[in-house]
Amino acid sequence: MASPARSSPDHPALPPNARRIALDLLRAVLRGRRPLDEALTTEPRLAQLEGRDRAFARRLVATSLRRLGTLDALIDRCLDRPLKREFSIVQDLLRLGACQLLILGTPPHAAVAETLRLAEKGKQAGFKKLITAVLRRLEREGPLWLAELDTAKADTVPWLWDSWSVAYGDTTARAIAAAQAGDPPLDLSLVDPATAEDWAERLGASILPTGSLRLPPGSGEVARLPGYEEGGWWVQDAAAALPARLLGPVAGKRVLDLCAAPGGKTAQLAAVGAQVVAVDADEERLTRLVENLNRLKLSAATVAADAARWRPPRLAEAVLLDAPCSATGTLRRHPDIPQLKRSEDLPAIVAVQKRLLANAIACAEPGAPLVYAVCSLQPEEGPEVVAAVLAGGAPVTRERIDPQEVGGLAELIDAEGALRSLPCHLAERGGLDGFYACRLRKVA
Repeated sequence: MASPARSSPDHPALPPNARRIALDLLRAVLRGRRPLDEALTTEPRLAQLEGRDRAFARRLVATSLRRLGTLDALIDRCLDRPLKREFSIVQDLLRLGACQLLILGTPPHAAVAETLRLAEKGKQAGFKKLITAVLRRLEREGPLWLAELDTAKADTVPWLWDSWSVAYGDTTARAIAAAQAGDPPLDLSLVDPATAEDWAERLGASILPTGSLRLPPGSGEVARLPGYEEGGWWVQDAAAALPARLLGPVAGKRVLDLCAAPGGKTAQLAAVGAQVVAVDADEERLTRLVENLNRLKLSAATVAADAARWRPPRLAEAVLLDAPCSATGTLRRHPDIPQLKRSEDLPAIVAVQKRLLANAIACAEPGAPLVYAVCSLQPEEGPEVVAAVLAGGAPVTRERIDPQEVGGLAELIDAEGALRSLPCHLAERGGLDGFYACRLRKVA
């Protein structure tokens, strides 16, 4: 498994360099099949970079992953034959160079020179002439080729494109793909929503119809923004902030947040006065959840347990289940997902989701609302899970969601009355993560 935190025979340890770190991160995902967030978290050299260089390294690897299909299509036009697998590092160098030239707008001399600098040693050293020729040709002809390319389709792996076309139609599938191709904005949820205008002014943010604050991409390091240290807000995509609200008024009620980490929804529920029990199988993630709650001056009970088996000592008055999923609604934030997930993974994921939902229903007292949510665009993980559990005789009924519960955005409500946000919704304001959420009510 490739490691971004250590040197390798391909590129021995050198002083921190943003592009070298980006190369190691890219290879950690593509060759080592490591999640990008994990690779970033365990990369100690990032902390040694200046803030601007650190942001550049992150953006370079994330953009290369988002636009991988486009980059490969353009590079292929410059090669007489594919590179052998043993020289995969040369392909990855070309991807980073092409990304800088054609997507990020890096000055050509810097993009070419710095890519060649990474090719000075190791297997790639014998390919410097090839790398130079390919990048110079892309500098000359790449912009025209890019304009001719169907980039939305090129940057979407076939199984996702086919799935979205069937589920939402070709036009919407293309809009989803286009929305996931760019850097995402930074959305914040407030401990006290009544202070939204004050925080918007302090942060230079806009207020979305759903109530979240939105800052543009590249707004700086989160921990350095006004209000972070004092615990005024936390980072949470605007769509991710909607499922918890669908439980209705929960002040003073016993609420279960199942599969709770990283804790944004726990914070929402605690902020409005719910007696929250946050359940997650990952003790390390629960520790981070508690740390974030402490920063926000909020509290919740936590339980490290399998949410598909655990039962509360007393049935809950409301239950939120944000189930683990393929996360295909969050590709703009997690561009590694298409490289790590396969269509064959879905049946196992769906089986877990059904067990979780069945247990969530068992944890709710009669009359309690229950919200099932996933950050997936795949119908198998959303409406089909709910339909299967209902068809199996689960003691719940559906409840339609009113558009006013989601900021008056009627386009977020599907034909069955469930929440279905798509990345292309609110496109003029930066889009949303893709979420599905269905509200049920326990009847017996």
